[in-house]
Amino acid sequence: MLKRFFFAVTLCSLLGLAPAAFAKDEGAAVAKAAEQLRVLMVEPDKAKLEALVAKELSYGHSGGKIDTKASFIDDLLTGVSDFLSIDIADQSVVVVGDTALIRHTLTGDTHDKGKDPGKVNLKILQVWKKVGGQWKLLARQAVRAPQ
Repeated sequence: MLKRFFFAVTLCSLLGLAPAAFAKDEGAAVAKAAEQLRVLMVEPDKAKLEALVAKELSYGHSGGKIDTKASFIDDLLTGVSDFLSIDIADQSVVVVGDTALIRHTLTGDTHDKGKDPGKVNLKILQVWKKVGGQWKLLARQAVRAPQ
């Protein structure tokens, strides 16, 4: 009888920890995907971007422009949107089932086609969706950070 009790207590403890461990693993996985996106925005690769971004992407810029998956990737590849560097700070990740929310501050240097070199300081919200076992960027919205 005592063995059954300890077995039941152990099982309940393990089951109670499983959701927390799952969320932690998923949080790390989506943070890794977000880091891949950061790298690809500085050094664009069409195939890698295609794999990382959901076909339904809605990508909102701080100036009001809205990109689709195709226009977002094309702008990176052609230099319309050209990041020389991107640094991320104050990042938080919240996983809710197969959806994740990432908030962070993005600072960087840009040299967009037809414009003088510039600096950006943005607050970002990203929405990621797990599709076929992979995290994909579904939406992103940027606002200018207070100076």
